[in-house]
Amino acid sequence: MIIQSKKVWIGGQFMPAQIEISEDKIQRIYAYGEKPAEEDYGERAILPGFIDIHTHGSYGFDTNDGEPSGLRNWMERIPEEGVTSVLPTTVTQMPDVLTKAVANVAAVIEEGYKGAEILGIHFEGPYLDMAYKGAQPPEAIAKPSVEQFKMYQDAAKGWIKYMTISPEHDEDFELIRYCAEHGVVVSMGHSSATYEEALMAVANGATSMTHVYNGMTPLHHRNPGLVGAALRIRDIYGEIIGDGHHSHVGALNLFFQSKGRERGILITDSLRAKHCPPGGNYQLGGHDIEIGEDGLARLKGTDTIAGSTLQMNQGLRILIEEAGVPVDTAINACTLNPARCLGVDDRKGKICAGYDADLVVLDKDYRVVQTWCRGKSFRK
Repeated sequence: MIIQSKKVWIGGQFMPAQIEISEDKIQRIYAYGEKPAEEDYGERAILPGFIDIHTHGSYGFDTNDGEPSGLRNWMERIPEEGVTSVLPTTVTQMPDVLTKAVANVAAVIEEGYKGAEILGIHFEGPYLDMAYKGAQPPEAIAKPSVEQFKMYQDAAKGWIKYMTISPEHDEDFELIRYCAEHGVVVSMGHSSATYEEALMAVANGATSMTHVYNGMTPLHHRNPGLVGAALRIRDIYGEIIGDGHHSHVGALNLFFQSKGRERGILITDSLRAKHCPPGGNYQLGGHDIEIGEDGLARLKGTDTIAGSTLQMNQGLRILIEEAGVPVDTAINACTLNPARCLGVDDRKGKICAGYDADLVVLDKDYRVVQTWCRGKSFRK
């Protein structure tokens, strides 16, 4: 199979090119028009597939449900927004719920599924701070424990690849060090950590921050807090929810000015309500939530934000068209940077010979025309 476009994202720029796909890999890149092409997308852009490393669910399913059919349906349908790889993300709940949730993801990976690739599990909580818990259930927040985490990782059969933790509660940074030594990316979030505590967490192995600006100590010129650390420590990654509501578009611009083109990561932090009709009754972590006309989820009867219904292709549009983020920086945030953060950039995040055939075709309005997940075609 050979596809082509006059706008293929290669080497941080658009160029006319052909892509040869065989089985699940990109085999060769040719000059535009060099070989007969089965599909010509003209002026529509071909990008690497999007990687969402922080997403709780969609289509009525939440990772904590622990139901294989819901997870499979999610992976099969999420390519409609250009997503080709996912970290299904837990939310703080009691040990029995979390154990079932991570075991379910591991079982689906082993048994097989279609669509976007599950690259692992994002374990958000329960090791969080009470003051900055956001919508995370307070009754289930726990003190960091290596032994307890080992229990969860055993249930997940090693598939927990990324963990959000409040570092100031991790005594002697024991769990952070353990995770860093065992190939789990440690991300600081839902935290009241000081700037200095964040630096110490980085010194002990933390390499990312969870949804920067949200769920963390704010920036003050005499007390930089965790937001200040996220902006100042340019060698660590930072997730950001790019819906323009969780963070003002001006703040999105400032974030990417600080992180540059190599460390910012666009996430959706989406909930089960995404891709569902308006209205309906939903829960997050066992607590009722409601979806506003702005698409935001809030704890029912409060102003506490509880996640989003953002789609990745919409997030890319907001970064470029509303936040004024440079095109290469915005595209990297959806593709190469999350791949690098997870250590899978040897096969994900680029359009390059030998890489997985994970591709998304967008029109000029950022609408998804077609998505390729490991060489399999998905159309809306």
